[in-house]
Amino acid sequence: MSQNKSPRHLRPATRLVHGGTLRSQFGEMSEAMYLTQGYAYDSMETAERRFKGDEPGFMYSRFSNPTVAMFEQRMALLEGAESARATATGMAAVTAAIVGQLKAGDHIVAAKALFGSCRYVVEDLMPRFGVACTLVDGTDLAQWRAAVRPNTKTFFLESPTNPQLEIIDIAAVAKIAHDAGATLVVDNVFATPILQSPLQLGADCVVYSATKHVDGQGRVLGGCILASEAFIQAHIHNFLRQTGPAISPFNAWVMLKSLETLPLRVNQQMRNAERVADFLAEQSAINYVLYPSRKDHPQHELAMRQMSGGGTVVVIDVKGGKQAAFRMANAFSIIKISNNLGDAKSIVTHPATTTHQRLPQADREAMGIGEGMLRLSIGLEDIEDILEDFQAGIAAI
Repeated sequence: MSQNKSPRHLRPATRLVHGGTLRSQFGEMSEAMYLTQGYAYDSMETAERRFKGDEPGFMYSRFSNPTVAMFEQRMALLEGAESARATATGMAAVTAAIVGQLKAGDHIVAAKALFGSCRYVVEDLMPRFGVACTLVDGTDLAQWRAAVRPNTKTFFLESPTNPQLEIIDIAAVAKIAHDAGATLVVDNVFATPILQSPLQLGADCVVYSATKHVDGQGRVLGGCILASEAFIQAHIHNFLRQTGPAISPFNAWVMLKSLETLPLRVNQQMRNAERVADFLAEQSAINYVLYPSRKDHPQHELAMRQMSGGGTVVVIDVKGGKQAAFRMANAFSIIKISNNLGDAKSIVTHPATTTHQRLPQADREAMGIGEGMLRLSIGLEDIEDILEDFQAGIAAI
């Protein structure tokens, strides 16, 4: 690779192998892991300049770290963002992206269909500090428009949604937000940066739980916030610096290595998910199958307009409700019962009793989260073994 070729001129897969690399004097091929809390300065004057911001450099790993900086730059290159900030978890990224923009007296509009912890932040946490919240049906653009107030500062959504796999029109919601003088934050964890680019669709900020597909192998926690440099400096940089949800350099290093294989993993998992969705759609024990790239998905056309594939998650509703869904999941041998997703291992989750159990039953029902719903995160196992596991699960029903 030419030393003069800008990483932004490289294709995504190449960026994920080479982007952001900082080599020490030893010329290492694998990115170095800098497990250090602090940094030594050449002089007192150097320390003064760095703390004033007059000279670039590292000061304290709660603020920045060479390994973390490589992860941030590589994520920014993949996302097509000017800037990125890594966090300890995905929820730290979501919370910082929202809280960093708002103050008492402001108003946030969010889609009702959110991961339980995300909904807690906008619906329970923010009102404690004087920030009003309005929840809307994210697929209904009229509700987004009607929810706008003079003090509305930001919109928040995830698409596809967790766990219903609803598709929200990101470009249309971004326009509504911008017309109101507000920003749009998108949680893009289900689609991944491989399959969807919210910034290109008009979003101002994108957040990830890097714990999911970015690590993708069930090892470490992490999150990432991506946006323009102006957005990061105005809303994110100082908030993270002062409040301290810093990612461990070790976790950042694991994420760096995982990014090298992200396209390979996501694309193979997606091929497996497509086969699973088609197989389950033919089973009489299943009420319905939701998968964005299937033509029977209610928003298939929109999904294929803003995503380049259906993703790695399939949602089904099992006839017989909770008891039947439990029998099916308990019969699996390869597919593991867990509440994570995006892993190399296939995972089954019962949202009503785990990820969304804190919501009142009426709210779950309004969101379409029934007792028979199972969220299936499809992994990298041989597809025939995965399908045989589903056959065993269906037989158990």
